[in-house]
Amino acid sequence: MAEAENFLDLPLEEVLGDRFGRYSKYIIQERALPDARDGLKPVQRRILYAMNEENNTYDKNFRKSAKTVGTVIGNYHPHGDTSVYDAMVRLSQEWKVRNSLVEMHGNNGSIDGDPPAAMRYTEARLSKIASELLRDINKETVDWVPNFDDTINEPVVLPAKYPNLLVNGSTGISAGYATDIPPHNLAEVIDAVIKKIDKPAVTVDELMQVIKGPDFPTGGTIQGIDGIRKAYETGKGRIVVRGRAFIEDIRGGRQQIVIDEIPYDVNKANMVKKIDEMRIDKKVEGIAEVRDETDRTGLRVVIELKKGASSEGVLKYLYKNSDLQVTYNFNMVAIKDKTPKQLSLPQILDSYIAHQKDVVTRQTVFDLNKAKKRSHIVEGLIKAVSILDELIATIRASKDKQDAKKRIIHAYAFSEAQAEAIVTLQLYRLTNTDVTALEREASELEKQIDQLETLLSSDRKLFQHIKKELRAVKRAFSDERQTVIENEIEALTIDIEVTVASEDVVVSVTRDGYVKRTSLRSYGASNGDDPGIKDDDYLVSLLELNTTDQVLLFTSKGKYIYLPIHELPDIRWKDVGQHISNLVSIDRDERIIQSIPVRSFQENAYLIFFTRNGMVKRSNLTLYKAQRYSRALVALNLKNDDEVVGVYKTKGNSDVFIGSNTGAGLWYHESEISVVGQRAVGVKALKLKDGEYVVNGQVFDEWSEPSIVVVTHRGAAKQMKLKSFEKSSRAKRGQIMLRELKNKAHRLVGLYAVSDNDTICFKTHNNELHSFFPLELSVSDRYSNGSFLIDSDNQGEVTEVWKIPAYEKPFDGDQS
Repeated sequence: MAEAENFLDLPLEEVLGDRFGRYSKYIIQERALPDARDGLKPVQRRILYAMNEENNTYDKNFRKSAKTVGTVIGNYHPHGDTSVYDAMVRLSQEWKVRNSLVEMHGNNGSIDGDPPAAMRYTEARLSKIASELLRDINKETVDWVPNFDDTINEPVVLPAKYPNLLVNGSTGISAGYATDIPPHNLAEVIDAVIKKIDKPAVTVDELMQVIKGPDFPTGGTIQGIDGIRKAYETGKGRIVVRGRAFIEDIRGGRQQIVIDEIPYDVNKANMVKKIDEMRIDKKVEGIAEVRDETDRTGLRVVIELKKGASSEGVLKYLYKNSDLQVTYNFNMVAIKDKTPKQLSLPQILDSYIAHQKDVVTRQTVFDLNKAKKRSHIVEGLIKAVSILDELIATIRASKDKQDAKKRIIHAYAFSEAQAEAIVTLQLYRLTNTDVTALEREASELEKQIDQLETLLSSDRKLFQHIKKELRAVKRAFSDERQTVIENEIEALTIDIEVTVASEDVVVSVTRDGYVKRTSLRSYGASNGDDPGIKDDDYLVSLLELNTTDQVLLFTSKGKYIYLPIHELPDIRWKDVGQHISNLVSIDRDERIIQSIPVRSFQENAYLIFFTRNGMVKRSNLTLYKAQRYSRALVALNLKNDDEVVGVYKTKGNSDVFIGSNTGAGLWYHESEISVVGQRAVGVKALKLKDGEYVVNGQVFDEWSEPSIVVVTHRGAAKQMKLKSFEKSSRAKRGQIMLRELKNKAHRLVGLYAVSDNDTICFKTHNNELHSFFPLELSVSDRYSNGSFLIDSDNQGEVTEVWKIPAYEKPFDGDQS
C-alpha cells in the first residue's frame, strides 16, 4: 500500500502573504538597505571583505575584476555576476561616491551613463580609505555568521573606522522601504561624531555648525538650509541642488553660459540633449548652440547665445526647466537592530558611536588577552634563562618533546604554555642579549596591559581612544568641501522674452469668439481689405501687439480668458481665425464683449465693468493676472439673468457715461465707483425702473469732451455733445436723451462715445446691415429723437449696434 501523501490545505492568500513576507524581509535586510553601523549593503560588504581576504589591497597590484566577482559569488553572495560587478563598479565611481572604496583600472562607466567595460577587461583593488573600514577585522571586533553553504564565516558588519553611511551616502529601493542618504564631507562628519561623543544631548542646530550639509562628489550648489535641518531632525527633507554655471563674453559682443558642475546623480549626456532639444523646439529663445566640451581636464558644457540674448534669463530658464537644477529628497532609512528605520542625524551618529564603542572594546579585549598571553610566555622564558643549565639537563634526559614538557612543568613549576615555548625555543636565542630583549619586552607588555585595562575600565578613556582614531582618519583622508550651501531657495521668475521670440503682430477678435494673430506682412499685403470673418459676425477689436504681450477677452457671462499672444494661432489676414473654444472651454451662447491688451499688470490700472441690470464694478487690473489659463476664469459675479455689456481699462482718472434703453443717460467720475475684489458683484450704476436695462456704458478721459451717439430701435440716430449733460454722481436716475412719444416710443439699442473717423454699424430684424459716420450727423439736443437712417416699417427694427474697432497701435511708454 502506497504511503499516504501529506498535503497542507491552505488558502492561497495565506500562502502568498507568507512567501511575500519572507521575500520582503530578505530584500529589506539582505539586499537593498544599508546597515546604520558601516553604511554598507550586504553585497558591498562582501565585495570589500573578499578583496581584503584575497590581499587585493591598495598597497598591492591591481587584479582582474572578474576574479573578485567570482570569489564574491562563490564564497559569499550567490547571485548574478552582473549585480555584483555593478555594485563593485559603483564603489569606484568618483561621481557617485564621495570617497571611492574601490580603485579601478579601465572603463568604469561615465557621468554620461555609459556602461563600464566587461569585468574581464577591468582591474581593481581596495582603495586606501576602504582599508579603514576593514581595519582590525581579525581582532574579533565584529560578529561572524556562516556563509550560504556553511563552509566559511563572513562578517555581519565591518569595523568601520569612519562613519561611512554619511560619508558615502546610500540609495536603494526594497519592499515598502526606500532610502536616499546623500554623501557628506569626511572631515565634517568626523567632527560631528566627536561633538556627539563630547555632548550626547547635542542639538541638530549645534551639529550643523560643523556638518554644514551634504557634500556631493559632483560639487554644485545646495539651496534650502531649512530642508537640510528638517532632514537632519526627522530623516526626511527636501533641498534644491543646482549645477555651477557662469557667463563668459565671447567674440562679436555675444555671451555663452559655461557649466562646469552638474547636480548629483544627473546624467550629463541626457541633460545636454534636453537643453539642445529646447533650442530646436524654440522653447527658449537666444540659444545658438549647445556643446559638450568635457575632456580629461574636467567637465565643461557650453551654451552659446545669440547676440542680444538675455544670458541671465536663459540661465534661469535652464535652472527651472532642465536638470541643471533638481530637487533632492532625503529619506534616511537604514537597518538598525535588524530593523529598517528612518533615522535622524543624531540617531545615525548614535548608531555609529555605539558600534565603535563595541568594536574598540572587543579590539581592546583581544589585544589585552594577546598581551597577557605573551607576557606570561616572556615571564617563563626569563625564568628559563636563569636556570638554563638545569633545564638543558632535564630536557636531555627526556624521551621526547611531551616527556620534556612534563618534566620541566613538574620540576620548575612552569605552565603548559610556558613549557611549550621553552621546548620550541631555538638555541641561538639563549644569549645574554636575548635576556635583555626579553626583559625589555616584558616591561613594554606590562605597560601595554596597564593601558588596555585602563581603557576597558573607563568609558571616558575608551571614547578618547575612539576620537583619537577618528582624528587620525580625518588627517589622512579629509579634503575640501566641494558643494556650496545657500540658505534660501531662489524663486525663479522667467521673463517671457526668454521663451518667446519677440515679433510685432496684428491680433483680431470677433464677437462670436474667433481669434487670430497675423503677421504685419500679411496684414500689410491686404491693402485694407476686410479680414476673413463669418457671416453675422463682426470685429470686437483689432490690435497691433507683440508676441510677448497678453490679451484679456471678456465675455457676456462675466468670464474672462487670459491669452498670451504667442499662443494664438498664426493665421493669414484673409482667413477666419480659430474659435476660442479650441484654446479654452466656454459656453456655446457666450459672446466676446471686449478684448483688452496687457503688456504688464501695473498697480495703477483698473477694469470697469457695466452690466445689463444696472451694476458697475471697478477692480485692480493686477487681480486678473492668471498663472493657469486652460479655462475661462471669473471676471465678476453676475446675479440672476444679468450679463456684461461693456468692459474698459482705465488709469483711475476717467469719466463714465451710462445709458438705459428708455433713454436715461448718467455721467460721473470713476472715483464714484469703489474698488472691489475680482469676484465681487459691484455697485449700482444708475437707477432703473421696471422693464428698463442698461444698453451700454462708455469710459473716456475726464478732460475730453466726446460726442455721445445713440441709435434707436426705429432706425433713428443722433449726436449729442457731452456738455449738454450735467455731471452727476453714481446711482442717480440720469437725464433724458429721447423725447417720449405716446405711440411707438423710441428705445435705445446702441450708445457710444465717438471721435473722428469712427464708424457705427447696425443690423435690422430683416438681417440688413447698415453703417454711418456718426460725426456727420447734425448735433441735436437731449430732447429730440434724432434723424431716421432707415424706414423700420419696411426694413425692420434695429436689433444690434456696434462700432467698428479702430486699428490700435502698440502701447505707449506708460501703458500697462
